[in-house]
Amino acid sequence: MSKTVLFELGLEELPARFINDALAQLKDKTEKWLTDNRIPFGDIHGFATPRRLAVQITEVADKQPDLEEEAKGPAKKIALDEEGNWSKAAIGFTKGQGRDVDDIYFKEIKGTEYVHVRKFIEGKETAALLEQFGEVFLSLNFPKNMRWGDRDLRFARPIRWMVALFGEQVIPFQIENVHTDRRTFGHRFLGSETTIPSADHYEQTLSDQYVMASVEKRQDRIVSQLKQLEEKQSWKLMIDEELLEEVTHLVEYPAVFSGAFSEEFLEVPEEALITSMKEHQRYFPVHSHDNKLLPYFVGVRNGDDQNIDIVARGNEKVLKARLKDAQFFYEEDQKGSIDEKMEKLSRMVYQEELGTLADKVQRITAITGKLSEWLGLSEEEKQKATRAAEICKFDLVTQMVDEFTELQGVMGEKYARLFGEDEEVAAAVNEHYMPRQANGEVPSSTIGSIVSIADKLDTIVGSVSIGHVPTGSQDPYGLRRQALGILQTLNSRGWSVSVEKLIDLVHQFYIELELPTRSEEEVHKDLHEFFRVRAAYLLRENEVDPDIVEAVLAQGIGHFPVAGRKADLLVEKRNEPSFKPVQEALGRVLNLAEKADAEEVHPELFESKEEQQLYDVFQTVHESYSRQMSEGRVEEALETLSGLAEPIHSFFDAVMVMAEDERVRANRLGLLKQIAGDIYQYADLTRIEWKQQF
Repeated sequence: MSKTVLFELGLEELPARFINDALAQLKDKTEKWLTDNRIPFGDIHGFATPRRLAVQITEVADKQPDLEEEAKGPAKKIALDEEGNWSKAAIGFTKGQGRDVDDIYFKEIKGTEYVHVRKFIEGKETAALLEQFGEVFLSLNFPKNMRWGDRDLRFARPIRWMVALFGEQVIPFQIENVHTDRRTFGHRFLGSETTIPSADHYEQTLSDQYVMASVEKRQDRIVSQLKQLEEKQSWKLMIDEELLEEVTHLVEYPAVFSGAFSEEFLEVPEEALITSMKEHQRYFPVHSHDNKLLPYFVGVRNGDDQNIDIVARGNEKVLKARLKDAQFFYEEDQKGSIDEKMEKLSRMVYQEELGTLADKVQRITAITGKLSEWLGLSEEEKQKATRAAEICKFDLVTQMVDEFTELQGVMGEKYARLFGEDEEVAAAVNEHYMPRQANGEVPSSTIGSIVSIADKLDTIVGSVSIGHVPTGSQDPYGLRRQALGILQTLNSRGWSVSVEKLIDLVHQFYIELELPTRSEEEVHKDLHEFFRVRAAYLLRENEVDPDIVEAVLAQGIGHFPVAGRKADLLVEKRNEPSFKPVQEALGRVLNLAEKADAEEVHPELFESKEEQQLYDVFQTVHESYSRQMSEGRVEEALETLSGLAEPIHSFFDAVMVMAEDERVRANRLGLLKQIAGDIYQYADLTRIEWKQQF
């Protein structure tokens, strides 16, 4: 016979950001606990509101299944003494298994006989096992924990009640001085204390007390009400998924309402208005169908729709105060000039060992200038890029960004435009923060891309130089995300700029400026490896197999867009049987080239026509191949390199590379080393698992 089991943990209100992960943990840990305890069950349903976390488990068996196991004991020579009697080891083993020596039999394992017994393990009653479930609650991890009162337990929030039911039966256990019961609590204001008659009645019991325990149903109710309001008012609601999730976890019984604010506030940039509504008040902004922000907002109340108009009016007053602040900040920020704001950067510490924000801006400007030269920008473009770099951080001293930090760059663009800066320069001030999150949008303009790369490079090189290298999951300065942003921007623009060259440029700036740094060699090694790992991550994200990733990056990243195209091509080639002779030929070269001490080749030492032929073909191939690689024409380059396959095979068929004559041997190895240099420029083909693919 099976029953439904319910466990509910009642708490003071949890932060909304804790709930999703806590519920996922609870379900996973419950499944593992049941499996580890050999308790058969059906499905696990999770529930969560700000005041509770719960799991409902269906079809839970009354007891564990019985087990019959074979237990292995000591070897026969240890189990029997010289007279053939059972030794203490054998007797002790059988007692430990709940059997006696009459149950012993021997089985041979790898030529040695061992004592064995069969033991029967009767399944335990599920009700008794469930009394240990409190350990699952206590195993939950939260970003922050707290203690309350005189209790020793550290938990996300104080535990106020616990429900534990096996069908209709209460499962007894306690955490601190909170004991399990069938008693639970409804909505804090609309509901009351109530009892759950059985585990199957959990959702309905709470629903009667104005609590929607299901996260999915609660969110669906919010979305449904938003859509109804949208249709009724002919609005276009911006339903941000993160905000929707947060609001879902802030309420137990949702009711949507709308309010209005004065049109005068629409003079403030809509990004500031939307941020104020979303971040401070958790409101959904309202747009017209032609995407213009309207002077309305939509919120979600934790309760029913009684007196909803009064609720809306109260929220309007709160929002009005917020928007007045934004309006004031906006007006104040337009006073003075950009230069006056930039001067304040010299009084703002960027990083104690790396100087002020003004110092950082100077480095960004220098890097931007060099990168502009490498990319061959026109004089006008160089001037715009330099100006964008010079003012890229000025909005950090504005009151609007001080209040809404997430608007850095966004307000910089708007203020730059108001202060009369060139349109491309203003846009670059915003774009240089892109991408703002993993897989986010990259800068769309050339100038914005250059300043973005310069800023992120300075941050990474500076941090690594003073020893702030990310380890494990710790990356407080977001260096991994910024490195990915650099690579994604390079890839998007298709720029043929060596990543290593960029890194070394900025590192050299730090050395010349005599900024505090670790040893030059250590920093160089850490920076190159840090970017190589990030490049490998992006290639794997693009579904490139790990062995091909390692092959392409073996000699460094180089031009990242080119590295990506080489990897994609090799993924195709590894599945083409016609490429196998090429791969084998080039691979043989790489394997033997490792034995060479130098690349010197003296044609007069050739002893066969195959040597001369390979040498002659390589001279022709090298010139074309080098030009194609420098231009990023990876398909043509590989085709050109493939032209070496036939003369390489002929060479190995006719020539003993490791000749007895030292000079001849060195000459042949030198030729192979020269060829290997070109192959490595493409990839280390020996790292690719070719044979598994043919």
